[in-house]
Amino acid sequence: MKLSRLLAFIAACILSFFLALELSKILSASRGAIAMTSPLVYQWNIPDWMPKPIVPADNPMSTEKVELGRHLFYEKRLSITGKFSCASCHLQSQAFTDGKTVGIGATGEKHPRNSMSLANIAYNSVLTWANPLQTQLESQLLVPLFGEHPIELGMVGKEEEIINFLGQNPLYQKLFAEAFRESKNSITISNLAKAIAAFERTLISVNSPYDRYRYGGEVNAISAAAKRGEELFNSERLECFHCHGGINFSDSIMHERLAFKEIAFHNTGLYNIDGNGAYPPDNTGVYEITNSPLDMGKFKAPTLRNIDLTAPYMHDGSIKTLEEVIDHYQAGGRTIKKGIFEGVGSENPLKSNFINGFKLTVQEREDLLAFLRSLTDREFINNPAFSDPN
Repeated sequence: MKLSRLLAFIAACILSFFLALELSKILSASRGAIAMTSPLVYQWNIPDWMPKPIVPADNPMSTEKVELGRHLFYEKRLSITGKFSCASCHLQSQAFTDGKTVGIGATGEKHPRNSMSLANIAYNSVLTWANPLQTQLESQLLVPLFGEHPIELGMVGKEEEIINFLGQNPLYQKLFAEAFRESKNSITISNLAKAIAAFERTLISVNSPYDRYRYGGEVNAISAAAKRGEELFNSERLECFHCHGGINFSDSIMHERLAFKEIAFHNTGLYNIDGNGAYPPDNTGVYEITNSPLDMGKFKAPTLRNIDLTAPYMHDGSIKTLEEVIDHYQAGGRTIKKGIFEGVGSENPLKSNFINGFKLTVQEREDLLAFLRSLTDREFINNPAFSDPN
């Protein structure tokens, strides 16, 4: 009896050993499969001094998604005419602006606002000139794609056509499948928006002469005039840095090293139509969203990176040159002497407390311009990773 119990015990031990061995093999294979299918941590091509952008949890970065987004960003068949794309209003050569006074959509309809630069858009806490509600690239992308007032890409009501086109295109079949491996049905409008947003987050400009001087330790990367201009820019006398400070030269910013998002809008005295601070009716700023009288004429301070490439300036493209921009701030607000927008902007009662005007010598003016031009990143506007893949 004892012998039989011993043999049974030995047999049970042997069986347990082999079961454990098989379970170990299964778990090992499972871990290997997970390792094969899990996305790798995305490698941002940025220097150590530049913080990483914040990425939504539901749209993690991947090289495959970025590549798909790049194709879609330049895809003209995503417009009502088949001749227009995101890139039509955001040209790489002009730091992803278009050089026009205001944006012009696929049907020729004018947008009331100037096309903003997409440089470092990943660091923008708010994405448009004057809508504090637009904070996510994925949802903002749907506005130019499907918006009707004004028409930009003009694809409202064409969602099914978009899906059919992408689903029948061998290249997009492949790119969507690679970018969204976890999706049973990878070709969706949501995934289209996620891919374009992922590409836009890679449009990072950090290699201007000023960057190499200030952060890279290249003492002679900018001129003596630009160094003097930097001091002027950051002085309490000019007060430029209050709205255009930090790594992105804007006070609406977010990144991994900030505890919270910074969002700000400003009235710069660009208009004062009625003497009480009124702006043109199609460009009233944040007031359009809030209907608060105090928000009349408030717009976001955009990044100054590559500012020499992004003329014309202001939310409505109404200032043609950097020299004229300095004139505007030097006067503490723009004076329009005749026409429907006649008014003295320096007397606008709603303008920012930082817009007080200042005096510059001829040399100081040239120094300030030299500094602003030192923010031009030639590598950024020539980077093939950002260019049309077609």
